[in-house]
Amino acid sequence: MVVDALTFRFPGVRQRYRRSLGAVDSFGEQAVFYGKSLASAPKAVVHYRREMIRLVAEISMGTGALAVIGGTVVIVGFLTLFTGGTIAVQGYSSLGNIGVESLTGFFAAFINVRIAAPVIAGIGLAATIGAGSTAQLGAMRVSEEIDALETMAIPSIPYLVSTRVVAGMIAIVPLYALAVIASFLASRFATVLLYGQSSGLYDHYFSTFLIPTDILWSFVQAIVMALAVMLIHTYYGYTATGGPVGVGVAVGNAVRASLIAVVTVTLLISLAIYGMSGNFNLSG
Repeated sequence: MVVDALTFRFPGVRQRYRRSLGAVDSFGEQAVFYGKSLASAPKAVVHYRREMIRLVAEISMGTGALAVIGGTVVIVGFLTLFTGGTIAVQGYSSLGNIGVESLTGFFAAFINVRIAAPVIAGIGLAATIGAGSTAQLGAMRVSEEIDALETMAIPSIPYLVSTRVVAGMIAIVPLYALAVIASFLASRFATVLLYGQSSGLYDHYFSTFLIPTDILWSFVQAIVMALAVMLIHTYYGYTATGGPVGVGVAVGNAVRASLIAVVTVTLLISLAIYGMSGNFNLSG
């Protein structure tokens, strides 16, 4: 009664109240959708295996005229390749200002694994796999193809959403392995061949400060980011409305939300794994 009286007397309060209720409803709707998508994953693996394999190939290598060249493997590989080179260039220059450019190998081993490779891979996933999934599902929704599947007794969430989520989880492991290797090679190339640092010196500090458990946690971080990206993008595509314009709006909203999710996952996992100490000691 108090809320009704306030909203009646103050229209601004009414609008904010309705907006907050809409945000709560949207959050609950997304949570239900994510739960159904994950719960339907075993059904998708068992009953829609052929569709899932097709999606894995489409996600990793691309389709049509952009096959191989426009696949996620190439895009994420190039992104991390140039990111690793940039880290080496900035690290060598910055460390050289204080006379410790020999620690560029340490810098590459530390930054690439913990920050650069996961974040860049997540951005690449959002821009390729995620945006493509949103556009595909959104086009199917506005053209009533999803409704047609439902009328044919084909459950749309397992067939369209869960298969894409599982395909993304399968593709992310080799994809991220390639991304990490590309970042390592680019950092070594820039430091040794461009700046002329001794390869033995670079390899010594790189191998000394490259912690194997960091690589494992980096893969866990990439998998969690891929899961978040696929869930967010499939939700926005599955619920798209408003024709072709609505599909474009859905892709934009999904990319924005997934980029926020990528950075948030990086922050939370870094805090959970490394905490305040960082699990790192640098001593002479």
